[in-house]
Amino acid sequence: MGRSPAEPPDAPGTGSGIGSGVRSGVLSPAPSPSPGLRQALRQRRYLRTAWPWRATLYLLTSVPLGLATLTALLLLAVAGSALTVVLIGIPLLLTLVLAGIPLAALERLRLRLTDPRPLAPAHREPDGTGLSAWLRTRLQERATWRELGYALLFALVLWPLEALAVGTALVVCCGLIAAPVMLAASGGEEARVLKIWLIDSYPPAVAALLAGLVLLPLFAYPLGVLAAGRAALTRHLLSAPEPGLDSRIRELGRSRMRLVDAFEAERRRIERDLHDGAQQRLVALSMTLGLARLENPAEPLAGLLAKAHEEAGVALVEIRELIQGIHPQVLTDRGLRAAVEDIADRSVVPVDTDFDLPDRVPQAVETAVYFAVCEALANVAKHSGAGRARVSGRTERGRLVVEVWDDGTGGADTRGGTGLQGVADRISVLDGHLLVSSPPGGPTVFRLQVPMSPADTRT
Repeated sequence: MGRSPAEPPDAPGTGSGIGSGVRSGVLSPAPSPSPGLRQALRQRRYLRTAWPWRATLYLLTSVPLGLATLTALLLLAVAGSALTVVLIGIPLLLTLVLAGIPLAALERLRLRLTDPRPLAPAHREPDGTGLSAWLRTRLQERATWRELGYALLFALVLWPLEALAVGTALVVCCGLIAAPVMLAASGGEEARVLKIWLIDSYPPAVAALLAGLVLLPLFAYPLGVLAAGRAALTRHLLSAPEPGLDSRIRELGRSRMRLVDAFEAERRRIERDLHDGAQQRLVALSMTLGLARLENPAEPLAGLLAKAHEEAGVALVEIRELIQGIHPQVLTDRGLRAAVEDIADRSVVPVDTDFDLPDRVPQAVETAVYFAVCEALANVAKHSGAGRARVSGRTERGRLVVEVWDDGTGGADTRGGTGLQGVADRISVLDGHLLVSSPPGGPTVFRLQVPMSPADTRT
């Protein structure tokens, strides 16, 4: 609907609710988070805000907390060292190591006085339940030791410096401001301001009062800078460290293994669907066509039925080969040794097998090695001109080692389009290696080495 001529147009940026936002076409920016102490120090109105008081409170609360931390660390260290000989001191020393954890939790709360941004804990969830799992996880974390170091730094260095800074500012300002009161308390005779300045009349006392009132806001800036620096140091020491290169490499390896497992699961699903679906329908179709041929129909129809029956048989053979190539059932049911023996029996080149393996190896290793052996035997049949081949497998120092040997002409090359580069890539995902020795004139040896976790090896 059009706007009435008497209706004024919307002013830019006016209106409320969702409708006005749609009409104007411009969304108002989200409110920015509250600035921290560092940002407030750059503003001219800093002294008129609550930040000077929050900075002073942040520094003041360090004093009792630092005293308590120093006392606790000394008691735990002395008592734990003295009682270690009777084994009672071991829990005390363990508590000393973990003392930085509760202190870090309190420091994360105190940081809200200077910075509204929350500081997330640097610890991860334990691997299991119970006290032992929690202790094992905490003692293995770098964050626990960083927090212990922060506790020592806080107890021995930081809070005394903060107490000295805040105490100096308060003593100087309060001492000057209290000069008239001190003079009146002495009967108007004389008073010593800050232990260094002797006054005997009210004009100097009033001058000291004015000086204290002037210095009070001036001290707010250095105290604010000190509190901001102290908060930045705390945030740096207690924040979760960025993942290093080693952890990123480990996570990349784990993600690759997850992709391999997902890929193999999808292969098995496709194989199962073809086996239970399309293959069974082709079998039923072939049987139906065979029964139709037995009915002795007319001669033209009999020829068509015979041709259809033959085509159904060819399609059934092809889909069985496709299922075998996707994921052989013998590999799932009986393991690597039986699967390799099966492809050796079907090879056009005579193949001997010699395996000394556990009953089953990890599933991802089985699948990768099986298809690598398939590719190697296919190359033997197509390119080597060999009269005989041999496949052997064994375990060496936690690694599965499989060799494919043939007496052919040699000259195999991973860059020659024989699929060996794909085998090498597949094995490398499992942190394995493919070594090829194929001098001109032969023989050719393909050697696969794949790590095999001892926990997954069942004898």
